[in-house]
Amino acid sequence: MHSDLIGKIEKARRYAQEPERIAINELKATFHGGNSDHLITLHENHWSCDCSFFRMWNTCAHVMAFQKIFDPMLAPEAREATSPITTTDEMAVAMS
Repeated sequence: MHSDLIGKIEKARRYAQEPERIAINELKATFHGGNSDHLITLHENHWSCDCSFFRMWNTCAHVMAFQKIFDPMLAPEAREATSPITTTDEMAVAMS
């Protein structure tokens, strides 16, 4: 293997260990949920999901999973759930 390529591979491995180097500004992805697929987007630090729960609460399990996975790469506004309900117990009470 060419020595220049070896150096780039090693650099890529180091970068992969430092996710805070990455800033995700825009995102569009398909989330394979338990019942169906959902379109997740991040635009100007605001999340969107096409599931019915998101339409009611401005957050959902799909968005929260993305926030957890990409946390070090997100702006502070995008790291936090957009809904005022933050715990599982509060969500259960609100849904009943």
